[in-house]
Amino acid sequence: MAGSAEGELGEALQRASRIVVFTGAGISTESGIPDFRSPGGVWSKMKPIYFQEFVGSEAKRREAWTRVFSGAAGWVGKEPNSGHHAVARLVASGKASAVITQNVDNLHQASGIPEDRVVELHGNASYVTCLSCGLRHELEELRPVFVDRGEIPVCRECGELVKTATISFGQQMPEAPMMRAEAETHLADLFLVLGSSLVVTPAAHFPVKAKRNGARLVIVNRDETPLDDIADLVLNAEIGPVMTAAMRDMN
Repeated sequence: MAGSAEGELGEALQRASRIVVFTGAGISTESGIPDFRSPGGVWSKMKPIYFQEFVGSEAKRREAWTRVFSGAAGWVGKEPNSGHHAVARLVASGKASAVITQNVDNLHQASGIPEDRVVELHGNASYVTCLSCGLRHELEELRPVFVDRGEIPVCRECGELVKTATISFGQQMPEAPMMRAEAETHLADLFLVLGSSLVVTPAAHFPVKAKRNGARLVIVNRDETPLDDIADLVLNAEIGPVMTAAMRDMN
């Protein structure tokens, strides 16, 4: 593999001492989860429900819960793929300090990465939180409330609105994950982007900050991104095979 782009990636991973992995929808499409913006993606089939709509309209809340329990977004029941597992090995090796993700599918945790090493910028669709007191609820405990009784779920503690722990359009970005992502980006000597279009801000600012701070920037994505010109290495390829080969090169 010497001399190939994959080999160059393996060498970059080997040389780095503190890698931050930044993932977008492209790493999960290989698990059968559709992305959001491509033709045939989630938003081409159904319009996003804005946070203000969810809070202000019972009809929108009912529509949102129908989507949750029907699996309309496509991530229910999916499993981590070889790309997720390669990232998990990178974390387990001590090379990667954190995984910053735009994804809400919980597949990094399912691949074996400890929760405290995953920084979720857009939340998590696998559980529910109260918008008032912040109490966590599991989806399965709310399923009979909505599916069997047709009631809009509310918090079992305070009775206020609950929603999946994702960050909806119009909802404020979570402060703690953003601060953690900022800190990890600042400390990285290699910033590895996997499967992100790098068009969604403020998330897309992190690779730029890493590069400005002296880190090497590597992008693996099926399509071109707006940051390809400043990257040290770009691979337009499927993430699973590329990362599996690069990790094998390291061993």
